[in-house]
Amino acid sequence: MKFVITGGAGFIGSHIAKYLVNKNHNVTIVDNLSRGRLENLSKIEEQIEFKKIDILDFNSLKEVISNSDGVFHQAALTSVPESFTQKEKYHNVNVKGTENIFKLAKEFGKKVVYASSSSIYGNTTLIPIQENFEKNPINPYGVTKLDDEKLAEKYHNLGVSIIGLRYFNVYGIGQTNDYAGVITKFIDQINLNKSPIIFGDGSQTRDFISVEDVAKANLLSMESNTDFSFLNIGTGISTSVKTLAKVMIDLSGKTLEISYDDLPLGDVKESLADVSLAKKLINWNHETSLRNGLKKFFF
Repeated sequence: MKFVITGGAGFIGSHIAKYLVNKNHNVTIVDNLSRGRLENLSKIEEQIEFKKIDILDFNSLKEVISNSDGVFHQAALTSVPESFTQKEKYHNVNVKGTENIFKLAKEFGKKVVYASSSSIYGNTTLIPIQENFEKNPINPYGVTKLDDEKLAEKYHNLGVSIIGLRYFNVYGIGQTNDYAGVITKFIDQINLNKSPIIFGDGSQTRDFISVEDVAKANLLSMESNTDFSFLNIGTGISTSVKTLAKVMIDLSGKTLEISYDDLPLGDVKESLADVSLAKKLINWNHETSLRNGLKKFFF
């Protein structure tokens, strides 16, 4: 089949592209390269079609989407700290850009699987987090992702098949500081033989999910009979940031201590996915343990 991936030169998008190519699908990448990098696609550049298009460019998107069998919409601005200082820009790209995708999906009858985020939940009082929990994002980035979900409901009611995947902390080779940034920062610090710096006391917890498992969830969502849902994509395993640092130091084989600094604005205390709905609706579960996933950074 022929699929479009917006943001396909980015971290998650490029992994989805590689996964689809390995499954013998035809792939067209749409990316404006403001954050994405062509080197992320170097191993498959001969097997894909690349179009430098901004998702705010409705007319340019039209031809690409009309000639596809479905859209994986990954293009977005994703830095939580940056979202506080560039609210309008984040709204334009993440909300208006997403509505362009949904509009065209309606016009041409295409299914959309798109990147939502666990940030829509904010600081929840119950763990693990289920999809029907209250949505209370605590940063502007999370607000844009919640706005996208409202758009998804609107366009589904107009007949569009849409699945939103609420990614928890995605990590893997090629990630930037925007995605599960704590892992990238720890790697940079450890490689320089410096102490990994934890913000806060390190007791805050996250659900770290391998990007390879995320790519698989995307294709299973597209192939499923489910035509509308929001699904948590995580492991269902809680890891404290302090434990993460210790595991990464251990894998590096170095003798380093942990340093601590002040907690930044907009940081969530606990995050853990209940993934039972994804198991039920798209027959998906994670396959990569955190330790095995992190090994790839050091070996």
